[in-house]
Amino acid sequence: MPTSLSNCSQLQLLSLFGNNFDGPVHNEIGRLRNLQTLEIGYNHFTGIIPQEIGNLVNLMDLNMENNQITGSIPISIFNISSLQSLLLWGNNLSGILPRDIGNLTKMQFLNLKKNRFTGEVPKDIRNLVELEEFDVGFNSFSGSLPVEIFNISRLRTIQLSDNNLSGTLPPNIGSTLPDIEILYLASLTNLVGTIPHSISNCSKLTDLELSDNKLSGLIPISLGYLTHLNFLNLWGNNLTSDSFLSFLASLTNCRNLNFLSLSFNPLNAMLPVSVGNFSKSLVKFYAAVCNINGQIPNEVGNLSSLLDLDLSNNNFIGSIPTSTSNLRNLQRLYLNNNKLTGFIGDNLCKLQHLGAIYLGQNQLSGSLPDCLGNVTSLREIHMYSNKFSSNIPTSLGNLKDLMVLNLSSNNMVGSLPPEIGYLKAVTYMDLSMNQFTNGIPREIGGLQNLEILSLRHNKLQGSIPDSFSNMVSLGYLDISHNNISGTIPMSLEKLQYLKYFNVSVNKLYGEIPSGGPFKNLSSQFFISNEALCGLSRFSVPPCPTSSRHRSNRKRLLLLFLLLGIALVLVPIAFLFLWIRYRRGKRSPQRADSLSNTTAERISYYELLHATDSLSESNLIGSGSFGSVYKGVLRSETAIAVKVFNLQLEAAFKSFDTECEVLRSLRHRNLVKVITSCSNLDFKALVLEYMPNGSLEKYLYSHNYFLDIRQRLSIMTDVACALEYLHHGCSLPVIHCDVKPSNVLLDENMVAHLSDFGISKLLGEDESDLYTKTLATFGYIAPEYGLDGLVSIKCDVYSYGIMLLETFTRRKPSEFEGDLNLKQWVSYSLPEAVMNVIDANLVTPMDHRLQKKLDVVASIMKVALDCCVESPATRTNMKDVVGMLQKIKIQLLAC
Repeated sequence: MPTSLSNCSQLQLLSLFGNNFDGPVHNEIGRLRNLQTLEIGYNHFTGIIPQEIGNLVNLMDLNMENNQITGSIPISIFNISSLQSLLLWGNNLSGILPRDIGNLTKMQFLNLKKNRFTGEVPKDIRNLVELEEFDVGFNSFSGSLPVEIFNISRLRTIQLSDNNLSGTLPPNIGSTLPDIEILYLASLTNLVGTIPHSISNCSKLTDLELSDNKLSGLIPISLGYLTHLNFLNLWGNNLTSDSFLSFLASLTNCRNLNFLSLSFNPLNAMLPVSVGNFSKSLVKFYAAVCNINGQIPNEVGNLSSLLDLDLSNNNFIGSIPTSTSNLRNLQRLYLNNNKLTGFIGDNLCKLQHLGAIYLGQNQLSGSLPDCLGNVTSLREIHMYSNKFSSNIPTSLGNLKDLMVLNLSSNNMVGSLPPEIGYLKAVTYMDLSMNQFTNGIPREIGGLQNLEILSLRHNKLQGSIPDSFSNMVSLGYLDISHNNISGTIPMSLEKLQYLKYFNVSVNKLYGEIPSGGPFKNLSSQFFISNEALCGLSRFSVPPCPTSSRHRSNRKRLLLLFLLLGIALVLVPIAFLFLWIRYRRGKRSPQRADSLSNTTAERISYYELLHATDSLSESNLIGSGSFGSVYKGVLRSETAIAVKVFNLQLEAAFKSFDTECEVLRSLRHRNLVKVITSCSNLDFKALVLEYMPNGSLEKYLYSHNYFLDIRQRLSIMTDVACALEYLHHGCSLPVIHCDVKPSNVLLDENMVAHLSDFGISKLLGEDESDLYTKTLATFGYIAPEYGLDGLVSIKCDVYSYGIMLLETFTRRKPSEFEGDLNLKQWVSYSLPEAVMNVIDANLVTPMDHRLQKKLDVVASIMKVALDCCVESPATRTNMKDVVGMLQKIKIQLLAC
C-alpha cells in the first residue's frame, strides 16, 4: 500500500478492491481521519491490521475481505462507533472476538467467516440491534449457540456453520426473526433437539441449512408453508417422518425449491408419487441412506430440470423407471447400493448431459446398452457388483472424456475390445471379477493418464503387453488370478509411479524385473506362477546364468570340474547318511511328516538342540494345549516348535486334528508346517517362524503401530486364508478359533492364519456339525456358543468381530451387560465413525480425514455383514475378499 496516501487527509473513499496489491497494510492509513469507506478486499495484503485504523472515527464501511491478513482484530476498531459494515472474511485472523463488539451499535453487516477465530461468540452481540447480516461461519468458535443472535429482529442472514457450537434451536424462532431469509447452521458440534414448528412463520426464508448435526424428531410438515424456500438441506441428522407422504406433498407448495437434501436420515418410508409434483425448478434432489423402500415412482421423470438425483444406499426394488429418459438435463445419477433388478435398456442413452452414472451394488442383469457410447458427456461409469453378462460394448471407445470405468464383480464375458485404448482420459479402470477371456489388447498401453487398472480374477490369456510401459501415470496394476503366460516385460521398470503390481496366480515364467518400482514390491505379488526367477527377496529361485556365448572348451572344463567334485563328495555324502542312519536308530523317537510330499525330517534331538532344550528364553507363546518355542536349526533356518502338553488328554486330540487338517493345506496365508515329531512322550509340530509375532501384539503393545493400509492388508490376507479353507479345499475346513493371537506376521508383514487345534473337517454332504469344544469368548458365533453347532459361517462371524477389533482397538471382552463390540460400532455408523475408530489412526487435523473415515466406515460395514445373528444371512468369505479388495483400491485412491 503506497504511503503517499497519508497526505490525502480529506479523502472520504479509498477503494483498491480487486487489484494485486501485496505487503502489509501501512499504519499511515490512520491519518485519513475523514475516510468513510475503505475497500481493500480481494488483494494479497499480509501482516496484521494496524492499531492506527481505530483513528478513522468517521469510517462507516471497512472491507478487507479475501486477503492474507493474520493476527487478531485490533481492539481500536471497536471504538469506531460509526461503523456499519465490517467485512473481514477469507483471511487468517485468529484470537477471540472481544466483548467490545457490542459498542458497534450501528453495525448492519458483519462478516468474519473463513478465519480461525476461537472462544465464545460474545453475548454483547445483542447490542447490534441494526444488524442485518451476521456471518461467522467456518471458524473455530466454541461454547453455546449464541441465542442472543436469534433476538435481533432485523436480521436477514445468519451463518454459523462449521463451528464448535452446541445447543438447540429456539422454539420461538418464527416470531423473533420475522425477516430472516438465510439461516445456515450446518456442521455444528452438538446441535440437538428438534426443528421448531414455529419456523414456518419465517415466511421470507429462502435458504435453510441444518445439515450434519444431531437433530432428531419429526420433520415438520409446516416447512411446506415456506413458499419462498429454494434451498433446504437436512442431510446427516436423525430426523424421521411419521408421514413422509404428507411432508413431501407439503413441499409441492415451494414453487421456487431448487435444492433438497434429506440424505442420511432414518426416514423408513416409501417414496410417494407426489415427488413428481415438486417444483419444476428443482435441480438437485438427494435422498441417500434414508432406508427408503418400495419402487422408484415413475413420476420422478417429471422433474425435468434435475441436474443431480441421488437415491443411493436405500432398499429400492424393481427396475429403473423408463421415465428417467425425460430427465434431459440430468448430469449425475446415483442409484447404487439398492436392490434394483431388470435391464438398463436404452432410456439412459437419451440423457445427453449425463456425466456420472452410479448403478453399482444392485441386481441388474442383461447387457450394457450399445448406445451408452453415444452419451459422450459421460465422465464416470460405476456398474460394479451386478449381474451383467454381456461383452463390453465397443461403442464405449467413443467416450473420449471418460475418467472412471468400473464394471467389476459381474458376469461379463468375451474379449476386452481394442477400442478400450481410445479412452485417453481414463484414470481408473476396474474390470475385475468377471469372465473375460483371450488376451489383453496392446492398445490399452495408450492410456497414459491411467492410474489404477484392475483385471484380476478373470480368464485372460496371452502375455503381458509390452505397451503397458507406456502408461506413464500407472500406480496400481492387478492382473492376478488369470491365465497370463510369458515373461514380465523389463520395460515396466520405467513406470516411476507404480506402487502396486500383482501378477500372482498366473502362468508366468522368466526373470522378475528388479529395477525401478520393482525395488519396493513384495514377494506376495508374484506367488503361484509357473517358473518365475529373480532376486531372493521375491521368494523365487535365482535365474540361471546364460550360457549362449560360452565356448565348447569352457563347457568341457566345467563338465570335468563337476565330475571331479562328484567323485569327492559322493563318498562323503554316503558316509554322512550312514552316520545319520546309525544315530537315528539310537534315538527314542520317530519323525512323522504331515504328508507324503514333505521332504524335510527333523529329529527329536535336533529340536532340543535348536530350542536350547526348550529353554524358557526361547518361549514365544502359550496356548490351551501347549507352548511354542523359537528354534534355529544347524542350517541357520529359524523355526517355531509347537510342543503339546501331553498331561492334558485333549492335547492328543488337538495334535491329531492339526496333523489331519494341515496334511493337504497349501496357501500363502496359512502358517506353513514343515514337519511333525512324535513319540509316546513327545508330540510337536515344526512350523515356519513368523518374526513379527501376532496381530494381537501389534494392536495392543505401545511399541508397535499399524496404519490403516497395513491393518486392511493384514485382514485381507486373513480373509483370503478363510476363503481358501471354506471354498478352495476338497473338503471345507472350519478353523473354529479365528482371533488376533492366531494371526501371525512374517518379515514382510504378510498375515498367516495359525492354530488348527480345534478345527473341523466337513464331510462331502455336511454343511454343519456339532462339537463340545468351545473357542475363545467374544469371538464365538451365537449358534456355536448356544447349541455347539459349527459351520463355515462361524468362522465368518469370528472374522467380523476381529475386523471390528482391528480398526477400533477394542477387545470384545471389554464390554459388559447387554452392550457388545458389534452393537457399539453399529450405533455409531455411518455418521459417527470418528467415535469408534482407533484414535491412533486419524487426527482431526488430517487433511484426508473424511476420506479415511469413509474407508473405515466401509470396512465396518463389511464386518457387521459378517457377524449378523442369523448364519443364513451372513456374507461369505468370497464376497468379503472382493469387498476388501475394492476398499483397498479406494484407500489407494485417497
